Amino acid sequence: MDKLLEKAGTLIEALPYIQAFNKKIVVVKYGGSAMLDENLKKKVIQDIVLLKLVGMQPVIVHGGGKEISKWLEKVNIEPHFVNGLRFTDDATMEVVEMVLNKVNKELVQMIGELGMKAVGISGKDGSLLHCHKKEVEGEDIGLVGEVSEVNPDIIFDLLEKDFLPVICPVGFDKEYTSYNVNADDAACAIAKALKAEKLAFLTDVEGVYKDFNDKSSLIEKISISEIEKFIENGQMGGGMLPKLSNCVDAVKNGVNRVTIADGRVAHCLLLEMFTNKGIGTMIVGDQL
Repeated sequence: MDKLLEKAGTLIEALPYIQAFNKKIVVVKYGGSAMLDENLKKKVIQDIVLLKLVGMQPVIVHGGGKEISKWLEKVNIEPHFVNGLRFTDDATMEVVEMVLNKVNKELVQMIGELGMKAVGISGKDGSLLHCHKKEVEGEDIGLVGEVSEVNPDIIFDLLEKDFLPVICPVGFDKEYTSYNVNADDAACAIAKALKAEKLAFLTDVEGVYKDFNDKSSLIEKISISEIEKFIENGQMGGGMLPKLSNCVDAVKNGVNRVTIADGRVAHCLLLEMFTNKGIGTMIVGDQL
């Protein structure tokens, strides 16, 4: 009986969050270890399907970097890096697009197995992601794109017809040249265009730390002005810096809140969305 009452308590705790997010758009950037571990992958998809079933409108934007690296090795394409970033030539781009579409349809299939209708698209479909060539510190990194415009009509159409959109980050420019887009950048741009209630990044870290070497310094909630001060003071850097810049940009442009959560934790999305404690780090506007 105690276990049953505990389950009932969990459902009651979730009720205000279900009400608050009812019919709201939630963009989930899905990547990292949660895409490599089959058990974790199933749990993430279960979470997202549950969000849909309780009345939310989830949109998945996924990466596939490690899978791409594996396939490049299989077809004997030697990676070339510029400032630590993979140079994307025509042959690499062909593999990137192939692998991302493969991953995309695998996720669609997993969602379908749980009884939910999903549609997998790329940023090319419906002219969703318009890009321009991205340069890093003045260096050419090939067919890597930066999002210049988002046309969200296709996503709104899918949501209206009760489909769950699953998006891989490939776009094109005015000349219809294909570009590989960083999945974090794509998720941020799409969340802004949709005016999403929430953007959740599934990562391989617990969240944002005041001091990365001190795991007790995890920040549960932080405003965009506080993040900007941390960045300005040099307290946050490395791989987290571009992600935090995306978070600040999203909140400044209409996304109500952004969460950086540990995708290695089973059912991390449910813990984040439906519990008082939450999980990871929540980034909000200065007024919240």
